[in-house]
Amino acid sequence: MKLSLAAAFLAASVIAGPASGAFPDKPIRMVVPFGPGTSTDTTARLIADSLAKKLGQPVVVENKPGAGGAIGIDMVAKAEPDGYTLGFGTVGTFAINKGLYSSLPYDPVTDFTYLAMPGYTPTLLVVGKASPYTSLAALIDDAKQRPDKIAFASAGNGTSGHLAGELLKEMAGVSMLHVPYKQGAQALTDTMSGQVSFMFYHPVVVMPHVKAGELRALAASSSKRSSLAPDVPTISESGYKDFDLTAWYMLAAPANLPDDVRRRLLEASNKAVHDPAVTSALKKQGLEGGPLPEDQLSAFVNDEIKKWAGVINAADARID
Repeated sequence: MKLSLAAAFLAASVIAGPASGAFPDKPIRMVVPFGPGTSTDTTARLIADSLAKKLGQPVVVENKPGAGGAIGIDMVAKAEPDGYTLGFGTVGTFAINKGLYSSLPYDPVTDFTYLAMPGYTPTLLVVGKASPYTSLAALIDDAKQRPDKIAFASAGNGTSGHLAGELLKEMAGVSMLHVPYKQGAQALTDTMSGQVSFMFYHPVVVMPHVKAGELRALAASSSKRSSLAPDVPTISESGYKDFDLTAWYMLAAPANLPDDVRRRLLEASNKAVHDPAVTSALKKQGLEGGPLPEDQLSAFVNDEIKKWAGVINAADARID
């Protein structure tokens, strides 16, 4: 049976799909390389909601945790560079991992188009409510007396919490065990229960537990006190001068985007992170510093890679 000309065109259109229009003409996925409910996840969802409004298409968050964020971010690096796959990574995925792993499957310098950095956050050193430690000094004194008997948790190898712990070990001259978790939520649960002695984690996540009496915050990792925990002294104030580690977030796409797609994403991303509703919500989550101008993003990442490589070498924390 012969098809009519109209039917033939209809069949061809079904096979070929709809004609491609101006970017974007379909939903965009945003890969978050950590689990649901983590600080990275909650921050990413704020950005995704605002970005969707700017682009006129849904931005669907997909959580792909594992290997300190390397698994999810590698998916972004190897995705089709058409603008429909984005990644919302961290200082760990885009800077620390470069110096931490000898065989990282992606290169943060060459494999991404950086779109927006909404800000940075300190981490807080917290212990469970039943912990004997009421100060950083008490924790370090015990670690000196009991080498390798104190364990600290992190959300994974290469996270800011991991490196903060390693740098504290190096500066204090103590030996403690690192216990990496696949997700920060489980690490936090085990810290609260006393399965591990302490962890460094983001103020927005730990402060509700501190206020509820489930955790105690002993110190902040940044040079300045956290705006969400102004009563918590910094590690530098506690006797370890120049200790200053902060975490940051970054929205990125694969490298080699078409020029028009790149321009559209940069414009929308810039508007998203400067949206007053977004900046207000991010401040409530403990983000400080404000968005970084788009023309400084790549240089910022390069500088951070060098900075964290120095921390990793000093702490002898490289993973082969």
